[in-house]
Amino acid sequence: MADIKLIEKNGEILYLYDAKMCNPNGDPDDENRPRMDVDRERNLVSDVRLKRYIRDYLYEYFQEKGGDQTIYVTKAEGVVNATERLKRLLGLGEKEQPTKEHLPTLLQKLVDVRLFGATMPVKGDRRGEGEAINLTGPVQFNWGYSLNRVQLVESNTLSSQFASEADARQGTFGKDYRLYYSFIAFHGIISARRAAVMYKLAKENPAGALSCRDLELLDQAMLKAIPLLATRSKIGQYPRLYLRFEFTDADTFMGDMREDLRLEPDTDLRSIQDVKLEIGGLKDRILEVKDRINRVFWWQDRELTTQVNGSPKSCGEWLAELLGSERVIPLRRE
Repeated sequence: MADIKLIEKNGEILYLYDAKMCNPNGDPDDENRPRMDVDRERNLVSDVRLKRYIRDYLYEYFQEKGGDQTIYVTKAEGVVNATERLKRLLGLGEKEQPTKEHLPTLLQKLVDVRLFGATMPVKGDRRGEGEAINLTGPVQFNWGYSLNRVQLVESNTLSSQFASEADARQGTFGKDYRLYYSFIAFHGIISARRAAVMYKLAKENPAGALSCRDLELLDQAMLKAIPLLATRSKIGQYPRLYLRFEFTDADTFMGDMREDLRLEPDTDLRSIQDVKLEIGGLKDRILEVKDRINRVFWWQDRELTTQVNGSPKSCGEWLAELLGSERVIPLRRE
């Protein structure tokens, strides 16, 4: 346990990726059309969709690695309710039920709960206590939105044929909605105070609280998950920029960095080659908390052009000028 370093300082995340000729996040209540802010012509992506990418990556990572680490919210085959999922993880008998006493063990096993939290059907110790516990994780994201104005591709009708055992044929039809190009931005926070609450729920077992190793896995998931886990409607999405700020205390946050970014131009974009991302607007926000920034972890795709006041410059190079190179840590896909 001695080598587990817990999260005791706040952090903040800026994550940018693009989507070309695909559907970044369909709305099941609207014929699976891409989620939209229609008035502003912006594409929307829910935090649930982003967390699904991360969870799926972590699930496959731990499946390959082996051991007792896994995730709670899975897309496993078959219909398994939450209580049955917990019973399997805990090795409980048919008549046994998960209780609050099992929570430290579950937190040690479930990295996605340590990151994002979850609602778990864990009974209280006393009569009258709730049948579930709601855990708010230290890592949370806003909904993502496109920095550019997007255009919907004219929909094609898809048909699927299914054969029954009696060889009767039945067809189903659906629309295939896609966007020409969307450059999507997410903002996230890492709360040291929420991590401390998780630590107490784990009965102060470091293995049950958010650790630096968990955040390293999150970094890799942000860089790898979307292209590795593409489905038919999601092919064409790639991460372009990732920044994770680590502060020196449990109080500091900078706020939503997306407000300071601009695309030039922000209309009629069709590929990453059309994108010029102006990052100079972040300067005042960063300098305001400069003395409370411990480190910045960064990664930038080679195809993304970033510029400062109209002049091309990599984000890492610019951050090193503002903060000093010793505080700017490059990330690589492992």
